Amino acid sequence: MNQKKKILTIIIFVLFIILFILIYFLFQKHVLKSNFEKDILPFANKNDKTIFEINKMILFSNGDAKNKTSSSSNFTIENLYQYTDIAIFINTSSTQEKTLENTFQKVSIRNIQYTTPPTLGEPKLYFKGLHQFAKSDVVEENEIKDHLDFTITSEDETNLDTPTLYNNLANPITLSYVNQNIKSDYTITDTSTPITYDGSLFKRCNILLNTITCQLSFDIYITNNLEEEFKSTIFIDIPLETAEKSIYDGTIKVTQDTNFPFYRYK
Repeated sequence: MNQKKKILTIIIFVLFIILFILIYFLFQKHVLKSNFEKDILPFANKNDKTIFEINKMILFSNGDAKNKTSSSSNFTIENLYQYTDIAIFINTSSTQEKTLENTFQKVSIRNIQYTTPPTLGEPKLYFKGLHQFAKSDVVEENEIKDHLDFTITSEDETNLDTPTLYNNLANPITLSYVNQNIKSDYTITDTSTPITYDGSLFKRCNILLNTITCQLSFDIYITNNLEEEFKSTIFIDIPLETAEKSIYDGTIKVTQDTNFPFYRYK
């Protein structure tokens, strides 16, 4: 009889332990569900509609170099570089009417990353004045070393060769990706064909396109005039060739339909 009581006691104890474990896991599941809802529901409520989005980018890729010496028999260049000018169009999908909700108070670029860097050269990102777009000039003072804060304006007359955006989204963000020093002190001995300062230089200098391929990313932050804060991460593949041509032919211009929405986080 005592043996039966012992066995029954052990069974009850084991069942109690199992019940305790089940209750513990059910409680943990409830806590996780509650924490998830606590974190995700406010975010979802803030993003029940899209206020800002990037639905178009224009990319213009070219090449250039600096002349070092030339003679009748050879031509030496320094700092062969590839550049891609980038125009980013931010639009609002909430309404056509401009309101405090869908206009800029602050805009900045941060967290620049070269997710697939080129194997040749020194890639950097610059602000590019709107009137300098598709020109090969590199203004070193415009390099974005850490972040770039734009001036927001509603004035009709403004200097778009500085980092300035109209608060009503009227002008695009214009940047320039520049990969410098792909080759330096390189001598071209075939002078029978004139040197053209464009992407054809990469072919003349025996640069394989896969050595200067690059993908970069960065974050764009927006604060609207309701003090709401938004963020979108942009990924850009530097265009060096299309189905029709490559940068060896000179220049490439690509218009991309994109889908980069801005998510409100605050």
